[in-house]
Amino acid sequence: MKTDPLAGPLVLGIETSCDETGVGIVRGHTLLADEVASSVAEHARFGGVVPEVASRAHFEAMVPTVQRALDTAGIALADVDAIAVTAGPGLAGALLVGVAAAKAYALAAGKPIYGVNHLAAHVAVDTLEHGPLPEPAIALLVSGGHSSLLKVDDLAGRVEPLGATIDDAAGEAFDKVARLLGLPFPGGPPIDRAARDGQIVIPFPRGLTAARDLVEHRFDFSFSGLKTAVARWVEARQRAGEPVPVNDVAASFQEAVCDVLTNKAVDACLDSGVRTLVIGGGVAANSRIRALAQERCDRHGITLRVPRPGLCTDNGAMVAALGAHLVAAGAAPGHLGLPTDSAMPITLVTA
Repeated sequence: MKTDPLAGPLVLGIETSCDETGVGIVRGHTLLADEVASSVAEHARFGGVVPEVASRAHFEAMVPTVQRALDTAGIALADVDAIAVTAGPGLAGALLVGVAAAKAYALAAGKPIYGVNHLAAHVAVDTLEHGPLPEPAIALLVSGGHSSLLKVDDLAGRVEPLGATIDDAAGEAFDKVARLLGLPFPGGPPIDRAARDGQIVIPFPRGLTAARDLVEHRFDFSFSGLKTAVARWVEARQRAGEPVPVNDVAASFQEAVCDVLTNKAVDACLDSGVRTLVIGGGVAANSRIRALAQERCDRHGITLRVPRPGLCTDNGAMVAALGAHLVAAGAAPGHLGLPTDSAMPITLVTA
């Protein structure tokens, strides 16, 4: 199969930053394959991701997942123009498995390799659904490990951090509160489902929204205090021998998280004079954050772009999308000695 230069570069992307082995194939802004092998069931009994278990799962899943993606796209490895792989941030061992595999495939096929930033890839994946990203744009990235606000001037290289979480990320808070309520791991989807049958009746705190906080932490996030407040409220009910209204707690907690996230994201757009907001990361699949963001963006004349839920969680498609953007922009590829960086800053789009 020949690559059509008019349709954009054909790129294979590999994602192994946490517990999902993702392999995607993209031509320009068109998604051809998105294969995922998840190890989440292996981590569920521990209530969180175990790095060593994740690394072993990536190792075992890599070759069959790559082959499924090639078969789905109807191409051979020799047809791709480049290989992109998550170089960071993420779990150190998990990243090493993905990068080692990408190097092996690049060497075997004689293809250039791009080590990319996981967070920037969460922004790039939106182009597969909504086309080229207007620049500049504001991006809100919310996942189990990250809650960040970014100003994206150029997805190929100029990304400015505006704010980030200073303790628990939003997704981490969802997991911990779900555990308190006896809901399964990962906590985001169960809380979302429970909240639909609940009422927002408990006034849980909104972190870093007081006047004094907005001076130094205007666009930063904090969910540790919220998590503690939920725990204390639940414990007080249990001590009193009263039933815990799980659905109401879930709805009230979810509202507190989504209120802060969307309010600060829209505020960042207004402050920067930017009229496009992109939301990505696993928490972007939450129904309430999508609805509340749309409501607030409509009120202020801001265009909201959120990928479909399947593209919000970690996947190879997002890595391939960023790789295709870099190839199209003429960015220099990496080398076979490219490193991994578990704490890779968002200011580095490529390794």
